[in-house]
Amino acid sequence: MRRFALCHAESVSRVPDPERREVARRALGSAGAAVAALSIALAAYAAHGAGDAQRDTLQLAAVLALVHGVALVVLAPRPGRRLGLLALGVLLLGTLLFAGSIALADLAGIAPRLAPVSGALLALGWLLHAIEAWRS
Repeated sequence: MRRFALCHAESVSRVPDPERREVARRALGSAGAAVAALSIALAAYAAHGAGDAQRDTLQLAAVLALVHGVALVVLAPRPGRRLGLLALGVLLLGTLLFAGSIALADLAGIAPRLAPVSGALLALGWLLHAIEAWRS
């Protein structure tokens, strides 16, 4: 009887996989919308507040963030398996690191050392999404 009670208590305390996936989808979609909003602010700064030398680079970071933010908003609500959610998580991380490192390079004078790694994360995220799309 005690064994049953322990097993039952453990199963009740666990969040079922579909529920966790739903929370992850909502979080990724919300994060995508926030990234898109920040990209608009960055584009506005690039157009109106940045110097000539910074404008192009900041606009590149803004466009990249906007495209990936919208992609997250569109793709996150789709039902999928763990690989699909992992792909979107990698896309979010890659977007934040890539656009962030480009923006920091221009705004704070910090070398964009994360750009190659984060660019690879973006490519990996899209490849993982392609695999998930093929399998679905």
